[in-house]
Amino acid sequence: MTVLKTSMRNFLAHKGRMALSAVAVLLSVAFVCGTLVFTDTMGTTFDKLFAATSSDVTVSSKDAGDGGETTAGNGKPPVIPAAVVDQVRGAQGVKSAEGAVFSTAVTVVDGDKDSLSPTSGGPTIVGSWNANDARTMEITDGAAPEGADQIMVDADTADKHDLVLGDEIGVISALGTHTAKISGIADFTVTNPGAAIFFLDTATAQRTLVGESGVYTNVNVTAAAGVSDDQLKRNVLTALGTDYKVQTAKESADANKEGVGDFMDVLKYAMLGFAGIAFLVGIFLIINTFSMLVAQRTREIGLMRAIGSSRRQVNRSVLIEALLLGVVGSVLGVGAGIGLAVGLMKLMGAIGMELSTSDLTVAWTTPALGLLLGVVVTVLAAYLPARRAGKISPMAALRDAGTPADGRTGRLRAAIGLVLTGGGAAALYLAGAAEKATDGSMWLGLGIVLTLIGFVVVGPVLASGVVRVLGAVLLRAFGPVGRMAERNALRNPRRTGATGAALMIGLALVACLSVVGSSMVASATEELDKVVGTDFIVQDDNGMDLTPEAVAAIRATEGLDRVTEYKWTKADFTTPDGKTSDDTAITATDPTYAVDMRMETVEGKLADAFRPDSMSVHEDYAKDHGITLGSTVDVAFEGGGTGTLTVRAVTSSEGAIDAGAMYTSIDTLARYVPADKMPLTMMVLASAEDGQKDAAYAALKQSMDRFPQFEVRDQTDYKEALKDQIGQLLNMIYGLLALAIVVAILGVVNTLALSVVERTREIGLMRAIGLSRRQLRRMIRMESVVIALFGALLGLGLGLGWGATAQQLLALEGLKVLDIPWPTIAGVFVGSAFVGLFAALVPAFRAGRMNVLNAIATE
Repeated sequence: MTVLKTSMRNFLAHKGRMALSAVAVLLSVAFVCGTLVFTDTMGTTFDKLFAATSSDVTVSSKDAGDGGETTAGNGKPPVIPAAVVDQVRGAQGVKSAEGAVFSTAVTVVDGDKDSLSPTSGGPTIVGSWNANDARTMEITDGAAPEGADQIMVDADTADKHDLVLGDEIGVISALGTHTAKISGIADFTVTNPGAAIFFLDTATAQRTLVGESGVYTNVNVTAAAGVSDDQLKRNVLTALGTDYKVQTAKESADANKEGVGDFMDVLKYAMLGFAGIAFLVGIFLIINTFSMLVAQRTREIGLMRAIGSSRRQVNRSVLIEALLLGVVGSVLGVGAGIGLAVGLMKLMGAIGMELSTSDLTVAWTTPALGLLLGVVVTVLAAYLPARRAGKISPMAALRDAGTPADGRTGRLRAAIGLVLTGGGAAALYLAGAAEKATDGSMWLGLGIVLTLIGFVVVGPVLASGVVRVLGAVLLRAFGPVGRMAERNALRNPRRTGATGAALMIGLALVACLSVVGSSMVASATEELDKVVGTDFIVQDDNGMDLTPEAVAAIRATEGLDRVTEYKWTKADFTTPDGKTSDDTAITATDPTYAVDMRMETVEGKLADAFRPDSMSVHEDYAKDHGITLGSTVDVAFEGGGTGTLTVRAVTSSEGAIDAGAMYTSIDTLARYVPADKMPLTMMVLASAEDGQKDAAYAALKQSMDRFPQFEVRDQTDYKEALKDQIGQLLNMIYGLLALAIVVAILGVVNTLALSVVERTREIGLMRAIGLSRRQLRRMIRMESVVIALFGALLGLGLGLGWGATAQQLLALEGLKVLDIPWPTIAGVFVGSAFVGLFAALVPAFRAGRMNVLNAIATE
């Protein structure tokens, strides 16, 4: 009880000094809890949506994907005959059965040809209005579509694009463009996370989406009273046999959730990873806080020992303070996490993904995990300072000798740090020398972990040398004030090392990712310059295929010398060694592809692969299956027949563009795949006539104006788009890493604040002998800048090493250019100096306000 009272008294006495450490715990716990609440809420939203929109039993084609998306590559969803509806109605336990048609392989545009697809990446769905939709949607304006000239839109999409009754919109499918006017607006009775949904009448949907009447994409079946979904499924299977996919509402919802679940898992674990980095940075802050508090209470600890307190009791007293800090920070962090989740939901709403706070989901495990993590991390971080406090002897403490200085411990620490750093460097070397990216990635991960731990452990040793160099370069020009700032930073190398290490972690990741991102852009740009011989590339950035109407518009464009279509399908390959490779990708293009893309070959010429019944394979596949020029491969095309194709070229397996692709001609594909099963065109390459590039570019863009889903780019545009995509990804990662950097800044602030308190008497004496307030504040700011730059140098050095090694692995995948973004690195280094200045504002201000006489009288 006495230990508890002492701990409570000390905690409350130093509550101001504990505040920043509590904020670090709060931020880290908030990020973890916010991530969990946000992803759980997303899960709840999708669960409710899928549960509400799934009929008791759904019947569809076996070729249909779980979400009903196109799987055959021809732009049309798989269908079932209308006769199936009558068969289902005759099954026992069926209350009603209704055929429906829908497709996600569509684009919808307004009267100005602007896309109405969600900006959040959600699907665009066009289907027939049916009784199952009427269960989950309410028509709030107008009426359901009743003819070919009418279409209904969901309320969210109407609000986002200011659509009203009577507006004309166009539905672009593989079969062409269908225009209609809005007859009604319907609102979901549950939250729509971000899909754009449009409804046609059944007959129009059949013509527009699948091109024939008397067929449906699915049948929605409702169970009679007292009949379970499982029993209804069995009855329907009895009536239909096994020729169709039959799913209960739960099975349909689970299948739909699977794809969404993959996305949410990636998002969840990525965000939790960054929260883990923030926790790691926070550990240094907590260690520094308790180390300095223990040092400042040396005399107090000595008195406790002198009157009978044991080492264990002193140790326990410090750990109880850490426990209190962890509990307070974690409780506040849980609340802040829920607020963060709501903020993320609002942010997602701004970019098109709607999440309602009415679905806010806070599982009991979320606050439990947040409290557990916050408390455990805080107590573990305080263990070493607590252990050192217990080692203080009563006599040493009473004469204010401070915590024991163990030179042997320092030497052991330096040795361990050097061993870990050397081991990490060796692992990075092995990663860079690996022949396979999968093998090298394991060594890279090990090298990053070992070098990071090694630098943290050896940080105090490095601090002594690096701070002296920084002092000589930056501080000596400021005379005595600069020298005092340098000595203050060197006074406790362990503290400086820990403070700098907190900043080092975030900046190391920033530098590493900057090198990787810049190298990817530079490598892809070099590869484009080397390989791509076409002037223009037309494709959909979301992976949708080009419609035949769009391809025809490209071919009709004036000023084009050649147009090359690029298709992709699956096939089973039976090779000369007797082995069969299932679901192997094969690319079908026009013969002009050999001119448009200068693919490197190791045997033969790529142009020969486009001769009738010919193909190419890549080098690795040829070696694995004993294929040489003239070998034959039996190719069973998906949706078609089997042909025996002769290998006319072996392409290099390296390269960033189309690495590992195997080619044949579109004419050869058409010989074995029926016209209605032919895959759509994924991409079109076009080249202008001599001297007509600018005119052809303008004409091509004009031709594609009515197809806003497809982008027309020349090589410059393509490079810029690639750079922007990687830049957006890096900016998102930098934003998440900002949390760790904020926690590191708090660490610098806390270290300086506690250092000022620790040096109160010293500061009073310096003021008494003539140091002005301005000089005092400058000294503290310079000390902060040096500590920040020390952390930046370590972090940037580590990050450059990690990034260069990662690029060596990317080189095995064809991205061979190492590009170090020196402006970014320099910007981060200079920014670190400003971080140091910012962190010193409050401590320097407080130091300048000290009363000189009171400071001198401080013990």
